[in-house]
Amino acid sequence: MAELPILYQAGGLVAINKPHGLLVHRSFIAADASEFAVQLLRDQLGRRVYPVHRLDRKTGGVLLFALSDMLNSAMQQQFADGQVHKTYLAIVRGYTPDELDIDYPLRRDDGDGKLGTLQEAFTALKTLQRTEVPIPFGKHATSRYSLVELTPTTGRMHQLRKHMAHIFHPIIGDRPHGCNKQNKLFLDQFGMNTMLLHACRLQFNRPDTNESITIEAPFQDEFTRMLGTLFGEQAVDA
Repeated sequence: MAELPILYQAGGLVAINKPHGLLVHRSFIAADASEFAVQLLRDQLGRRVYPVHRLDRKTGGVLLFALSDMLNSAMQQQFADGQVHKTYLAIVRGYTPDELDIDYPLRRDDGDGKLGTLQEAFTALKTLQRTEVPIPFGKHATSRYSLVELTPTTGRMHQLRKHMAHIFHPIIGDRPHGCNKQNKLFLDQFGMNTMLLHACRLQFNRPDTNESITIEAPFQDEFTRMLGTLFGEQAVDA
């Protein structure tokens, strides 16, 4: 893999634009993976790195690392206290409401297949664009999709994927929470099997200086391609 694109590097913090499909670190539930963001960035910088939060393997976008254990602990505390503002963009099935607050508890998922306790989970949704394309789907002569901005104020595992499935607007390319028929449609029609969820922005105050930091990640190739295909070039440039 080529070097990871660095979005921000200053004062012991480094942010990358994580590619879709790259694991943050080694996991027993993904034994097929041989490359991990932690190891790649460590080798790229020539020093130890600490991931201060997580992104799903299938999600691309802003991923933040610390270069010291002390700064890592301070940033993790900010995430735990809800002091970090995270913004995502997703392409989903159907026409979503203009705005929607999704307040739906989720069961804790430790990856062992057992059902955990319910935890509160909240996501704010805002629809940016809608489109209807002349591709038949089921009994419908066309297919409808929305480009949405998602702002979670809690950080549950697979929260955005589960919340969008809960309101019947699954993220395109999501498995197992999405729609397998839509995923097959995108594979057949466009040769696309990427999950269309992008962590576009991270906002926080540095714990050492209290400086306000905003880090933004540009779209990656498949997200850009599908934006242009479904919504037109104006969506890519927005």
